Amino acid sequence: MNWQEICNDPLFRDLPYKIELNEWGKIVMSPASSKHSLLQGLIQDALREVRKDGFVYQECPVQTSKGVKAADVAWASAEFVRTFGHESPLSKAPEICVEVLSPSNSVREMEEKRELYFARGAHEVWLCGENGKLSFYDCTGEILSSRLFPDLARIETDCLH
Repeated sequence: MNWQEICNDPLFRDLPYKIELNEWGKIVMSPASSKHSLLQGLIQDALREVRKDGFVYQECPVQTSKGVKAADVAWASAEFVRTFGHESPLSKAPEICVEVLSPSNSVREMEEKRELYFARGAHEVWLCGENGKLSFYDCTGEILSSRLFPDLARIETDCLH
């Protein structure tokens, strides 16, 4: 099965969880909690508020060497969107790909996703813990703060407590 077949299949519309394809074309589904979804929304809002010169994707499908991975949130410049914005899945990763961590995520899984997004051109990959704390990475490893969003270190999470 390929990504477009999944997108066109009415059985897969409006599912309350993320769908990805692995390197063998098999569907991988991850149920999302309401907290996970709330963090996605808070990140999306923060990105829109801080920078008006780009666009925010939610559940952004990126074609990687190991199938289609869906970044929980992604930020792309206007130039990126003009060039790649309407592909599905995207052949190139947006400048920033964000993964909201769930208890089921392993360290190795997140390392692999970072590598896959960087291999497709992401400039940064962010990981958001369940407490809203962000970790930032570029292709060399962890960095202290985002270069594209230097003032964004934590997502406002008062509503989570």
